[in-house]
Amino acid sequence: MDRQLKQKKPKRTISILSHWTLRYFLILCIGFTIIAAGALYWIRTTSIEKSLKTAELLGLEIADRVTSENNMLRVPPDLDRLVTKREKLFNTDNYFCVMILDNNNQLIFSQPKMEQKDVHYRLSDDYLEPRNNKYAGVTVNISEGDQTLGKVWVMQSKQSITFGPETIWLVALILGGLILCGWFTIYLLSKKLSRPIRQVAYAAEQIRGGNYDVSLDLNTREREINELVNSFRDMATRLQQLEEWRTLSLAGVSHELKTPVTSIKGLVMAVRDDVVSPQEGKEFLDIALKESERMERMVADLLDYNAMAAGSVAVRKERTDLKLLVGEIIYQWKIAYEDKMPEVQLHAPPISFFTLGDALRIQQIIVNLLNNALHATAPEQKAVFDIYLSTEEQMLYVDVKDHGTGIAAEEQPKIFERFYRGELKKRRNRGLGLGLTYSRLLAQEQGGELTLVSSSPEGSMFRLSLPRWTATQEAMITETAYGAAVKV
Repeated sequence: MDRQLKQKKPKRTISILSHWTLRYFLILCIGFTIIAAGALYWIRTTSIEKSLKTAELLGLEIADRVTSENNMLRVPPDLDRLVTKREKLFNTDNYFCVMILDNNNQLIFSQPKMEQKDVHYRLSDDYLEPRNNKYAGVTVNISEGDQTLGKVWVMQSKQSITFGPETIWLVALILGGLILCGWFTIYLLSKKLSRPIRQVAYAAEQIRGGNYDVSLDLNTREREINELVNSFRDMATRLQQLEEWRTLSLAGVSHELKTPVTSIKGLVMAVRDDVVSPQEGKEFLDIALKESERMERMVADLLDYNAMAAGSVAVRKERTDLKLLVGEIIYQWKIAYEDKMPEVQLHAPPISFFTLGDALRIQQIIVNLLNNALHATAPEQKAVFDIYLSTEEQMLYVDVKDHGTGIAAEEQPKIFERFYRGELKKRRNRGLGLGLTYSRLLAQEQGGELTLVSSSPEGSMFRLSLPRWTATQEAMITETAYGAAVKV
């Protein structure tokens, strides 16, 4: 149990400003230190190599000036002056020295002046290399013909030919300045970036707590940050609208479903308590039955919409004769409303109208449009509707036109919203306001669209657009044979 509690313990977090500035500072320190160490090593190696080549040239110059007599080395008298000039040219330190030794390693000349024991102190026992690794030296043989008479040693400290403490301090100062400049730059950037992120995070916390009235007053020059802030601001506004809509919709749905329930309950109680006569009781029961049927339709609309929104409604993909289908829909719909004697005229050019869609779903859409058109017809007005079929490139159009009272201009942009019902529709008939929303979803899932073309006090016209069937879609029809459904 204790182990589980330890595992669920949240990790310790730090601000983005501290996180990135600290990490970047460490990266700068490590990176510049490695670069500086590599650069110093390369400079030191290169300087030693160049200095030794220069010292070798000096050794060759001295060897050329040394002469021999009876196999004895003779040093020119002006050699001291020559070496002194070269010391000034090389900018040497106190450890620089020039030595001339014979074949027995006996000191013939030195600058500065030394004794034989000093030679042994500077050179190894075999006189082949400097005794101390702090020194670097080159040797040049003094020859006469094929005979070696002696050698010239030019020695200097490695520190003098590379860099001293002043150079190291200068490099360290430059390195520290670069690190501080880099750290300060990332500090300013992190601070600038963390400010809008903190405000957005705080606004998100407010939204999570139910407060959608958040303000993000940020105007930066960075396009991405502005897009983030504007998108979050729009999201907060949209969430506030959706929350308000959800509250109103829930209240509206509850009210619409409660009304028939209350009506049915009152009618049934009146019959049970013998408040009305037997004849009136039968009428009350008929009214209660109609109310229950209306409530059943509202519940069915709500379930259908929820199923479509959840993606669990099957939509077929099959070749359908739209002209024939619309004719059958009109015939069946007129039979259902025979008591109101509606007139529906189909206007179609003498060409084929084949679409790739679901005949059942197309019927649902057109029947819903006809029902709405019937509801929009005034009680004293004759119900007359026109349906037009047309085509354009790859789309087929079904236009349903009524001659009713029309839709108010301020209500037209909202008619496809969920649970929206206009004022006139609320007074004439009751429902949930999902018919047009559900019909549009069905049209879109078939690759089409449902739109309001026009509306005025003389009537309204809705357009259902569907994809036109072409021969290239034959393979698709074969794969999705009749009965196969494509899940939404």
